[in-house]
Amino acid sequence: MRAIRVASAALLGLTALTFAAPAAVAKSDNNITPFGFSVLPSTVAPGGEVTLLLERDHGGCKGSATVTSAVFDTITIPSHRSQATAVVDWDARPGAVHRVTFTCDGVSGSTSLTIAGVRPVEPTPVPLHPGRGVQAGEGGSLAGFDLKQIGMGAALVVGSVGTAYALSRRRGNEDGT
Repeated sequence: MRAIRVASAALLGLTALTFAAPAAVAKSDNNITPFGFSVLPSTVAPGGEVTLLLERDHGGCKGSATVTSAVFDTITIPSHRSQATAVVDWDARPGAVHRVTFTCDGVSGSTSLTIAGVRPVEPTPVPLHPGRGVQAGEGGSLAGFDLKQIGMGAALVVGSVGTAYALSRRRGNEDGT
């Protein structure tokens, strides 16, 4: 029971650290703004989606905010919202670190966004009108046909059934029937 409590506390601590890390990065860049901002996650694969967060609770940003970066299109966060999403370009270079700049009411602050080291496979477009029908085949029914494995499987089945039969006959004799 104690292990569950320790694991829960560790998970809660890790979650709090994960959400606090982007704010700590923003503060470490010496960006003094009347509003808070962050990018979640701070590391993303090319083609991935990030959430752009803007803290409006303390009145530091009253108007619409503009978020710019070299790896996604310029995003505008309206004055009645505090977050938006952006899709990172597919051709973003893995391992690169890019600046994400938040501008609101004439004040700017920036944080970093790291592109993950693994580039995902770009989705291939599906043709709307394929030229030919489906190429049906054996479907694996004969592919990899191995007589040795089939013989061993059959021997195991026969041996199991034979053992079960022998044990059931012996048990019947012990009962006096």
